[in-house]
Amino acid sequence: MPVKIILIADIVGKPGRQALSRVLHTLVDRYAIDLVIANGENAAGGFGITEDIAKELYGQGVHIITTGNHIWDKRESYEFINRESRLIRPANYPDASPGCGTAVAVTAAGTKVAVLNLEGRVFMSNLDCPFRVADREISLLKSITPIIIVDFHAEATSEKLSLGWYLDGKVSAVVGTHTHVQTADERILPGGTAYITDAGMTGSFDSVIGIKKELAIEKFMTLLPVRFEVAKKDIRLNAVVVEIDEESGRALNVERISITCT
Repeated sequence: MPVKIILIADIVGKPGRQALSRVLHTLVDRYAIDLVIANGENAAGGFGITEDIAKELYGQGVHIITTGNHIWDKRESYEFINRESRLIRPANYPDASPGCGTAVAVTAAGTKVAVLNLEGRVFMSNLDCPFRVADREISLLKSITPIIIVDFHAEATSEKLSLGWYLDGKVSAVVGTHTHVQTADERILPGGTAYITDAGMTGSFDSVIGIKKELAIEKFMTLLPVRFEVAKKDIRLNAVVVEIDEESGRALNVERISITCT
């Protein structure tokens, strides 16, 4: 039997969490989902994640939480990040950073699924090379399972596409996150790897990538510090569903999802 995995795009604040609670169970039933992965780096007020919010996401049916550059926004969560194996941060941060960059989940049917989190370097932090770190981590994960999902949290489309092609045939899926704008380029690459440049966002679309639009406009027009707040209207959930052959780890189908939740 193939394995079906859903990756929920960047959850932004309480509106994003509300969207998840309203439609996740429906999606799990509709697509016969075996494993739920969600990017939760913006789940706490749009910036970072807390232990209570992570537990809230688990309670809604999320199995693995991936993150990105905002993982460090709530310093009080560092200890939780360090001990919670279901919450991962990009693997190409320094080894001394709290937490881990990979996780292995087991579906109800007993199938192991590995998840690798990476962060891009273009227009972002000067981290270890995500390509080389991917090689290192995938070589370890392959001894556990042929099913490997990569959340590549990156800004530049070119960097995401490059990693997708580089990992084609090595992993089951490369799903881009971070820009909060869902792209329409989902496909299965020749080697059997499902790919999309960005899964999008789960939160308010009456906004600028989840933030109140008037505050984002003020920031661009004045170049002065602005305290961002999460927008609350027109709530939607973006996600990607990937169907994977259990034996080979090759993707069989990929579908992007966008659902209005209000």
